[in-house]
Amino acid sequence: MTKQADDPKQILIPTVIDQEGHVERAYDIYSRLLKDRIIFLGGRVDRDVANLIIAQMLFLDQQDVDADVRLYINSPGGSVPAGLAIFDTMNYIKSDVHTICVGQAASMGAFLLANGAKGKRSILPHANVMIHQPWIDGIGGQVTDIEITTRELLKTKNMLNKILAEKTGQSLDKLQEQVERDYWLDASEALKYGLVDNILSGPRAGARQAKK
Repeated sequence: MTKQADDPKQILIPTVIDQEGHVERAYDIYSRLLKDRIIFLGGRVDRDVANLIIAQMLFLDQQDVDADVRLYINSPGGSVPAGLAIFDTMNYIKSDVHTICVGQAASMGAFLLANGAKGKRSILPHANVMIHQPWIDGIGGQVTDIEITTRELLKTKNMLNKILAEKTGQSLDKLQEQVERDYWLDASEALKYGLVDNILSGPRAGARQAKK
């Protein structure tokens, strides 16, 4: 098992052994998942995480444009610019991206979940989703700089709301009202809202419930 070097918690990353013919190869768990076209977003979205996910998507798209990429999401959200970089890459590559919410997809995590290919946005039964307006830490500086930052924030907020309204089928007015504060949805509510297309009950059972 190897350690994730830049993680202050020093989380252990398992190593798995894969049999390839008569040869055994050791992979860290994420590399082994990537071999099966699975990408895992399991934390906050920041520039480093975004760059890693983008690189994996570009690699898999080059490998086979006709095969889906599965993006599992268990994330509290994070940076809007970093999330939008992933969002644009999902739309840029030719492969369909099948998004699956495991545990939680909040904020930018929910935005990426909703951006999965049509009919290929899934959630596990006890996962939940949260959408809200963009969040930023305290703004400081000169008044003019604060005004410029505020204008940019409002522009970003309006852009994200329009995209999310298109992805969910909700009216823009309704969505804008709901995201003024944290808006939480369980799996069934996320399905009804249009954030996902189905609820997964297991790999053998497939989709338990499809959006009507």
